[in-house]
Amino acid sequence: MTDAVDPPKARRPNTRLEEVARAAGVSKSTVSRVINGEPYVSSRAREAVHQAIGKLGYSPNQAARTLAGSRANCIAMVVSEQGSRVLNDPFFAGVLRGVHAELAGKRVQLVLMMSKEGDEQDLVNYLCGGHVDGVLVISLHGQDPLPRTLADAGLPTVVCGRPLGAGGVPYVDSDNFNGAMEAARYLVARGHKRIGTIAGPRDMAVGMDRLSGWKRGLSQARVETGLVAYGDFTPESGAAAMADLLEQAPDLDAVFVGADIMALGALQTLHAHGKRVPQDVAVVGFDDLMIASTAVPPLTTVRQDVEQLGRTMTWRLMAELAGEENLPPFLLLPTAMVTRSSA
Repeated sequence: MTDAVDPPKARRPNTRLEEVARAAGVSKSTVSRVINGEPYVSSRAREAVHQAIGKLGYSPNQAARTLAGSRANCIAMVVSEQGSRVLNDPFFAGVLRGVHAELAGKRVQLVLMMSKEGDEQDLVNYLCGGHVDGVLVISLHGQDPLPRTLADAGLPTVVCGRPLGAGGVPYVDSDNFNGAMEAARYLVARGHKRIGTIAGPRDMAVGMDRLSGWKRGLSQARVETGLVAYGDFTPESGAAAMADLLEQAPDLDAVFVGADIMALGALQTLHAHGKRVPQDVAVVGFDDLMIASTAVPPLTTVRQDVEQLGRTMTWRLMAELAGEENLPPFLLLPTAMVTRSSA
């Protein structure tokens, strides 16, 4: 006696990769690997893809012909900043080094793209057009819909930094809150009473989290938290913000700067105003980029491993592309104080 089986559905030769992936509950790249008999796919994902192909009325050979070549062996790194800004900021160079190191030996190409205002749809069309297998997104501002748009289209996406408007999209970040709180506590422990901060952009989670951590560290010590100026992660903005703080509080004796690159500008302003560092005003930065150790004086800062950010983002994306299950929705990397001569 044979078991009854459901009759096969009519074949749909125009079925798209996205439909198979959606029915199986996996990524498009996973479907492609299953169809083409490639390794690094879990048995559970492989079975789900075969069931989805059956439900959609495809035979394996037909699906293979339709989906052949969908594996691009390429990922994109999209930076939501102007090209000149990216090339001049050592943070982006550090992340890129980490991405490149993690891809070593994997035979996967990397495409670097800048997201500019007005070309969002062209960018999405390219990324979702089969040119790349996954995307790393860096330096998001505000409620940028790009990560959610890509994820909803079935394109594996990982964000650098906590995204403000992309719930459910995996991300990798440094522990900005606790790092900034440790910087504030360090300055309080050194006897400083009038401590200001130069915070990052108000439309970026990294700026918000470091500001919140600084406030928490000071409030626990019952120190005023109202001395705040804002920059945009450029030396020029750090210089202008430092002048703003000195105008707000001429008796300022310490400042926590939310990025080393802004701290360079802050140091220039302090020198121009005849302020000695650290005798008159102590300065603490964040990042511990190479520029921190070569600043005058060398910069005390909160270290985040920027290259490890790039490596971890890439690992998370490649693990998803390989069909690994139960991956963490986000990863938070530790920070640490690095003491030098500026505080």
